Amino acid sequence: MRKYVIVAFVLVLIHLSSLQHLVAQEFAVRGFHLDLRVQVMKMPALKKFAKQLHDGGVNTLIMEWEATYPFENHHLIPNQFAYTRDEVKEFVQYCEDLGIDVIPLQQSFGHVEYILRHYRYKDLREDQKDYSQINPLREELAKELFTDLYKDMISTHQSDYIHIGGDETYLLGHSKESQAKVAAVGKGRLYGDYIKLLCDIVVSLGKRPVLWADIAMKYPDALEGLPEEAVFIDWNYGWDIDMFGKHSNLLNAGFEIWGAPSLRSHPDNYFLTQWEKHFKNIHDFVPLARQFGYKGMIMTSWSTSGLYGTAWESPKDIIELYPVRRVYPLAGFNILIEAYFESLKSDEALDITAFVSAYAANRYGFSSDESRRFWNALKANPYEINQGTISSQSVSVTTMKDSAEWVLKEFEALRPKQHKTEYAHYVLMSQIRWRYLKYMEIEMRLNAPDFNKDELPGMMKTLRELRRKNWNKEFEKLNRDWMYTAEIEQENELRNSKIQLLEARLDRLGKQ
Repeated sequence: MRKYVIVAFVLVLIHLSSLQHLVAQEFAVRGFHLDLRVQVMKMPALKKFAKQLHDGGVNTLIMEWEATYPFENHHLIPNQFAYTRDEVKEFVQYCEDLGIDVIPLQQSFGHVEYILRHYRYKDLREDQKDYSQINPLREELAKELFTDLYKDMISTHQSDYIHIGGDETYLLGHSKESQAKVAAVGKGRLYGDYIKLLCDIVVSLGKRPVLWADIAMKYPDALEGLPEEAVFIDWNYGWDIDMFGKHSNLLNAGFEIWGAPSLRSHPDNYFLTQWEKHFKNIHDFVPLARQFGYKGMIMTSWSTSGLYGTAWESPKDIIELYPVRRVYPLAGFNILIEAYFESLKSDEALDITAFVSAYAANRYGFSSDESRRFWNALKANPYEINQGTISSQSVSVTTMKDSAEWVLKEFEALRPKQHKTEYAHYVLMSQIRWRYLKYMEIEMRLNAPDFNKDELPGMMKTLRELRRKNWNKEFEKLNRDWMYTAEIEQENELRNSKIQLLEARLDRLGKQ
């Protein structure tokens, strides 16, 4: 009998071993990506946020410093909000002491306007009017620049990784030089040869290169010849896995892969946050990445689109670059940050309704009915208006405005018992959206073929009321511990500019 028991036990072990590859494993890399292109965080806020990440189980922080990094040999790259070298080193050490690996992200192909805008680097531009991208055939210049930038970051960071960017290279094959190479070997090799140069620099410095996976999935031959140390991040914000290209090409290439959902991304802006979409992104993609066997998970949070509008001094010289699309500051998104933490703790997909209900109860002291009302208000009215077209054909701008007014009243009626400052962000966001939709109702009416000038007095009255209701002081109060005063002032100005400009135009029209 004992013999049969032993045999049965061995068979069970063999069976369990054969199933092991089907069991979701904990991500070795549990990370967060912090975008500092706009809405630069004050250092105390950075440290407080790092502590929250640590408490939530995160062990990796990807820092997209952009122009806030104080490069030693490139004095024009840092902007007015750049940290000092001592601040960077102190912050990195603070994170290391918490057990958080800080990976520097240095865009090295696309999204480099903040570097190429300076004429010291003009010979690296793919286009002399669109400064967004490196010419991949200027290899010697690129090697010199990025070797220096990577070495600088290595001197202040302790990570084994350097993130080199590599995403959204919209100008790939744009210049005459690039077009010639594309004609000879294709866009995949144009991209891959330059990425290999960057990866080889990183490896030569004793580090592992990390890069976004979108372009490599679109052009799978770009994966050929890359060093085995490379790590790809498959970013997916709620779309089909084959959106960028054949997903299996990436899975079968043999590289380490991390996944990346997002809690702020297109079409989010000042006036819209698609809360339910981001919850669903966490719900769907985190367990899917486990099934794929990804070694890491990185939550991204984009403060802007990465595209820039340009104020020109002359046809070739610029005054300033203005980010296209700004999103409400990260300080208002704690519920999604905590939802991400929760998703890392379990092999099961996040139960969105249960999580939101528990969060509202524990964080704000809401009853079950209040929690339900909170969630219904949070996910309501998620539609975008683009060039007068609403993303849902079943609603009008007036219906959206009325819905936004209901959302605002719900958030104002609910009274949290604790964490009132955090809750106030929802109220402010809903106030900003309601005001925006009141404005859009006027703008869309002005664009209607049957608009009549007799409607102007009522429109002007509404615009004057909206101008007074700008909530600038509330925005400053809620975000002043997070952001610098100068940037808060700029955010307020940009957020209100459309209303002020339209009021001035209609005032002139009414006097004719």
